[in-house]
Amino acid sequence: MRITILGSTGSIGVNTLDVVRQHADNFRAHALVAGWNVDVLLSQILEFRPEVVVVADNTTLDRLRSRLKGTALPFAAWPELAAGAKARVQAAIAPEVDFVMSAIVGVAGLEATYEAVKAKKRIGLANKEVLVASGRLVMDAVQASRAELIPVDSEHNGAHQCLRAGNRAEVTRLLLTASGGPFRDTPPDALWNVTPEQALNHPTWKMGRRITIDSATLMNKGFEVIEACWLFRLPPSDVEVVVHPQSSIHAMVEYNDGSVIAQISATDMRMPIQYAMTYPDRERAPVPRLDWTQPRTWTFSAPDLRKFRLLKLAYESQERGGSATCSLNAADEIAVEAFLEGRIPFPAVAETVEETLQRQPVREPATIEEVVAIDLESREVARQIVKESRWASVRKSG
Repeated sequence: MRITILGSTGSIGVNTLDVVRQHADNFRAHALVAGWNVDVLLSQILEFRPEVVVVADNTTLDRLRSRLKGTALPFAAWPELAAGAKARVQAAIAPEVDFVMSAIVGVAGLEATYEAVKAKKRIGLANKEVLVASGRLVMDAVQASRAELIPVDSEHNGAHQCLRAGNRAEVTRLLLTASGGPFRDTPPDALWNVTPEQALNHPTWKMGRRITIDSATLMNKGFEVIEACWLFRLPPSDVEVVVHPQSSIHAMVEYNDGSVIAQISATDMRMPIQYAMTYPDRERAPVPRLDWTQPRTWTFSAPDLRKFRLLKLAYESQERGGSATCSLNAADEIAVEAFLEGRIPFPAVAETVEETLQRQPVREPATIEEVVAIDLESREVARQIVKESRWASVRKSG
């Protein structure tokens, strides 16, 4: 199977290539699509010898060419090199490609993933923004093309596996688990003193900066609720979030006879990645198996929606429909950036997002270009809210 990895130098991309490494007889990296991390990309090129490599812009492309000249790789063995959005799309829809791993963070990966769907590719979906920003358009394209969209997020991947146990009409509820993040037991008033360093200290997963903050606010779980609604054709009322600090159970599906099927595995992203790449078959686990002889305790509780307001806003945005979830995602990215830069306190992330949703009108985008335009508008609104906030004046005076 020949694969294109959208976001090869990120966490999901690196883990995908490790699965390729462990199953070299079955997989070959046809195209690696990255942003600006030339160091990691160069090592990937030298090991996996892709036929195509795409980077974010021409400046990065020049840096990559210069670095390649300093290696022992002969020019004749160089991959085809390109940059920009059009090149990303071409790498995703190339006729040689059987599988596309969509792992670019943000809306930058939306167009390439959408075009891969239209080209009837099998897609491992690890980019939340694809469905959060443009769920209706993407899923309409999936239905029209009959493309396979296999979720890679551990929770959705777990749900995908649980749903194989029965008929969709028999499902009464989907339960997504959340670790609760580093502030699960922190009193709400204490959140005003949280530092970026504390928020980046996730108790279970090692992830990128934005997704780690989203996990701390439970916004990440809100995005997962939105994704689940689109992936599994469920209303928000049938998708429930439960706090499970041990992160052993990734998802549960309740059927109409009261049976609950749970998916349990090690907290290692190579598990869902390999599942998506080999589905419907199962290959030997890429990580050690769980030791069931060891005592363990699992706990579950409801999330505090007063403390974690962003999760509530995600439910409300999905109920509103249209472009509301696109604006939700865009505002969150700007607010998280402002928090990480010390311009707003931790609880103001939710305040910024909520105010953006109040100011932005809800529309029904008909094209990916319209989705991108709404995303940009929402970002500008969120930036203005951050600039106008009382925290901005406090920071200046301080």
